[in-house]
Amino acid sequence: MIGCDCVVCRSEDPRDKRTRSSILVQSPECRWVVDTGPDFRAQCLREGISHLDAVLYTHGHTDHVMGFDDLRRFCEFHKEGLPIHASPSTMEDLRRVFAFAFSGENRVPGYVIPKPTLIEGPFFLEETRIDPLPVPHGRTMVTGFLFSRSGEKCLAYLSDCNAVPEPVLEQIAGVRVLIIDALRHRPHPTHLHIAAALDVAEKTDPGAVWFTHMCHDISHAMVEKELPPGVRLAYDGLRIEA
Repeated sequence: MIGCDCVVCRSEDPRDKRTRSSILVQSPECRWVVDTGPDFRAQCLREGISHLDAVLYTHGHTDHVMGFDDLRRFCEFHKEGLPIHASPSTMEDLRRVFAFAFSGENRVPGYVIPKPTLIEGPFFLEETRIDPLPVPHGRTMVTGFLFSRSGEKCLAYLSDCNAVPEPVLEQIAGVRVLIIDALRHRPHPTHLHIAAALDVAEKTDPGAVWFTHMCHDISHAMVEKELPPGVRLAYDGLRIEA
C-alpha cells in the first residue's frame, strides 16, 4: 500500500509482496490468462510467459484491465487478432477505454489487435469447457469462471465478489480447486471477507481452497496458521495442478 508503514507492507516475506490478482491457465492444448491488471507486464516477465491463446476478463475495473496494451506482444502470434472473451458490459468498457485497439484505425505491426468475443453462456477453449459465473461485486455484476474437462469440475475462479448466489454455489459444488476473493477479516461492501469466503467453501466442499485478492490487513504467515485444513492463501508465482 502506497505510503503505508504497517507490518505487512514492511514484511520481508515474499508472499506478502502482492501484485494485482490474475491467473494463467494452461491446458494440454492451450493457455490463457484471466484479467490483465496494471502489473501484467511484470507478471509475464517474472513467470516467463511467451505465448497466449486467449484472454478472459472478469470485469472492467482498473485493477483488472489496465495491462491490456501489453497484450501487443502476444498479438504478434495471432494474424486474425488475439481472442478476447468478456461479458457485453465488460467488452463495452474495454472498447471505451482502449478505443485505439478496437477501432482498427492507424493500426501498425506491433499494436494490440483484439478479436472480441462476447461471453453469453458456456464456451470452450479447445477441450476445456468454461462456464461464466455471474456474481455481485458491490453494485456491479462481474464474471467468475468454472473450468471443466471431460465433465470434471477442475477449477472455479471468483476473484471479486461480495456474495455467491445459490445457483453459482450449486454450479461449483465439488470442484477440485476453488480460488476465491477473501479481502480481509472485516466485512467489506464489495468483497468477501475471510469468514464469508470460508462459508462459501463449507457450502461447496471443494477439494482445495485458495484465497486471493487480499489486502495489506492480511499477513500471509499469521493468517494462514488460523485457517482450517485445505484452505490456503494464494501468493504471487503460485502454481496449482487442478
